[in-house]
Amino acid sequence: MNGRDVIESLQDLITMELREERNIAVNGWHRRRMARIRDVVGPAPRDLPRQVRYERITVDDDHLSFATNELNKVGLYVAAKPLSPENYYFEIEIVDTGLITAIGIGLVPYKYPMDSQPGWRAFSVGYHADDGQLFKASGFGRPFGPKCNIGDKMGCGIKFKRNEDERPQPEQAVQVFFTRNGQEVGTVTVPNPPGGLYPAVGMHSDGEEVRLNLDAEWQYEELVHMAVDSGEEEWSRLHDVKLNGMTLEYSGRGKSIHDVGLAQAKHPLDTMNHYFEIEIIDPGESCYIAIGVARRNYPKDRHPGWNKGSIAYHADDGKIFVGSGIGDPFGPRCHKGDVMGCGIMFPPDYDSEVDSDLSPDENESPDFQEEPYHSSDSEDDEFWGGNKDFESGTKVQIFFTRNGKIIGYKQISIPKGGFYPTVGMLSSCEKVRVDLRPLTG
Repeated sequence: MNGRDVIESLQDLITMELREERNIAVNGWHRRRMARIRDVVGPAPRDLPRQVRYERITVDDDHLSFATNELNKVGLYVAAKPLSPENYYFEIEIVDTGLITAIGIGLVPYKYPMDSQPGWRAFSVGYHADDGQLFKASGFGRPFGPKCNIGDKMGCGIKFKRNEDERPQPEQAVQVFFTRNGQEVGTVTVPNPPGGLYPAVGMHSDGEEVRLNLDAEWQYEELVHMAVDSGEEEWSRLHDVKLNGMTLEYSGRGKSIHDVGLAQAKHPLDTMNHYFEIEIIDPGESCYIAIGVARRNYPKDRHPGWNKGSIAYHADDGKIFVGSGIGDPFGPRCHKGDVMGCGIMFPPDYDSEVDSDLSPDENESPDFQEEPYHSSDSEDDEFWGGNKDFESGTKVQIFFTRNGKIIGYKQISIPKGGFYPTVGMLSSCEKVRVDLRPLTG
């Protein structure tokens, strides 16, 4: 064998070794990737576990208590079966608050980290007893309900669609509700991971103990009735829009641009509640659906974004409208199942009193009646872009999202009185589900 043959043989050997190393690396990457996916979504339905999972929790029949540990990790209990339309609610009764009442109740996916409270990680939600806050896929909570103490009962459930024909298999997002002593505290929209959402109880201080009732009952008719009543309290105006719980449905003619249906929330966005979302349930004939913010007393027959004191992202063409009927390209179009969001990024030193339309010593009465709206000759000019500027206020960044991802920002001044969550619709059969406090912004 001459020198050239030796070199070629060595090159072939090196090539084979490199190829083998690459195959090993690729296969290893694939295995790790599949493991990560399985960690998130859990096993296939036929492999669902039939055993309870718990760590740093002592289980004695229906009593759960925190087990002290040297690393001071959270104790978590996860039930064996996810909630279902047949078994959609469970409760805990606080027997002992322990040192700090760090007790949480909520729902989690199957492969949930056992050192986290319900609501701290992805695809989870939790209501915490010590501060009354709600946690949704985040370690940062927001005010939600009253604090809970010894003897209080905390409940959690899912508002599944009652009609099986209307219930997709499975639902991509579900309405999770919490109760305290038999009274509903509130509702939040949560993604429904493959495998479903499991009842979970978290604890994190010595002496904490609860009594668990996985067979607790909740009257579904009463639940639906309360949801409708609760929804009505959230809105100040509903023009050519029907409200059913958290769902808005267009009820206008849909023949011209003057047939807009408008829904405006009762309270403006603020630093504590700065974001809201809608999910397109039915795009209707043309998907003329818009999400945005607008001044109080905004024209009831105009899409948000069309007139001064408003800004909106429109589903049908993906355009953004800022006080004008002429939009600018902004993001992708939206379709059935898409979730559109709108929020405000306030400056760190923001003072809401500056933009309030109340005097410093005046509080808004709960019986406040909005001033009647009177059209003006300048509205057509506003619509065609003749007046994009409105009353000066604090400069903020308005941002919009689609399916949880930020599309873009727009700097704008807050009008006197603040920016109110506003939804517009303009074609028959349009229907959206609204979450005014999704906690994902």
